[in-house]
Amino acid sequence: MTVLLLPTDIEAIERATLAAVAPTQLASLPGWLLPMDHGTVGRAHAAVPLVHEPTQIAPWRQVAACYRAEGHRPVFRLPESVAFASQRAELAAAGWLRVQPTLVQVAPLAGLLAADTQGCALDERPDAAWMAMFLGEGLDPVDGASRAAALARAQDSRYASLRAAGETRACGMACFAGGWLSVHGMRTAAAHRGRGLATRVLAAMATEARRRGIERVFLQVDGANTPALSLYRRLGFAEAWTYAYWRPGPDARAD
Repeated sequence: MTVLLLPTDIEAIERATLAAVAPTQLASLPGWLLPMDHGTVGRAHAAVPLVHEPTQIAPWRQVAACYRAEGHRPVFRLPESVAFASQRAELAAAGWLRVQPTLVQVAPLAGLLAADTQGCALDERPDAAWMAMFLGEGLDPVDGASRAAALARAQDSRYASLRAAGETRACGMACFAGGWLSVHGMRTAAAHRGRGLATRVLAAMATEARRRGIERVFLQVDGANTPALSLYRRLGFAEAWTYAYWRPGPDARAD
């Protein structure tokens, strides 16, 4: 099932995303946000439309030129909708590559609030155990440093940890912006998966969101992450739209 959102909701979700996954620099053009960052976090350095009506936004070549003028490699995060078919076709013809289809999912808080929150804590800053779980074993150190830096720039966020027997078993990050709870960085230790720990973390986030007067939640999940998609579906999430990244290929034209 696909949820239809108001244009104001789409803009609020994209602005809230960049409050949580904050770039070092943020510019704009008509209908676009242009986050700029030399790190590895895709959403922090990919241009994203604020509206899903392409006639209301600046041409993609103008956006790409803005990135190059600031010394950044242009990347786009484009909806997979029919409305953007011509932009995607132009990018493909110019040698750009489509990667990492990702689903934007939304839900009312009600589906998250019923779960037990025992053992969950929300902290203003991530502790060492939270960071270790978020970054994961064997993560590339450059990518890890980039993700840690993006976390440090997040605005109005809380870091959820589910602790038991002296260890952190699950974690996630909640950001509260634009009238939405946005969920990021959900992780569960391999030895404790399948026990409902992620549901408890989400319930703790939702409880804090309701305390702030927020009643809606969104998250973004890799389209190939079947276990996560199944969990979120059970909790009442539905797809709002799908996007993919467009990156210059080795033979991409500059204009």
